[in-house]
Amino acid sequence: MIHRERLTATIDGDFVVFLIGMRLNQPWKVHKWWPVAAAMPGMISELRRQPELGLLHAEMWFSRTLIMVQYWRSMDQLMAYATSKEAAHLPAWKAFNQSVGTDGTVGIWHETFAVAAGAYESVYVNMPAFGLGRAGSLEAATGRKQSAANRLGRSPQA
Repeated sequence: MIHRERLTATIDGDFVVFLIGMRLNQPWKVHKWWPVAAAMPGMISELRRQPELGLLHAEMWFSRTLIMVQYWRSMDQLMAYATSKEAAHLPAWKAFNQSVGTDGTVGIWHETFAVAAGAYESVYVNMPAFGLGRAGSLEAATGRKQSAANRLGRSPQA
């Protein structure tokens, strides 16, 4: 559903933004990159079935470089999932290292950001619920929430 009004996202407390992806350096080597690409949906399904693990929301885009944006409740929960012997991540990581390693066929990357409560801002216009707006909640970006500076608690520069 498209929300035509100006909205902003809110979320209670601190949270984590985790960017993760892969790059097809040799796209013709499907046998190398397909298992890497196919591992992520299983992990996301596992996390969605167990919300207590801390994943709030995830969205993915596909191109030569695939990117997924994940929102987590805490850094501790993200790290616990990454190192859990019962979760899908470690077997996928082991398979990547055995099959691809550093042979150059498939690049993988991630970036992790700890976000303090109130140290972020967002705006959405003519958009469905998206990104942080799906991880948290949406509210009208009016009044004190009209501008990015105000959403960040800063005075606009004259």
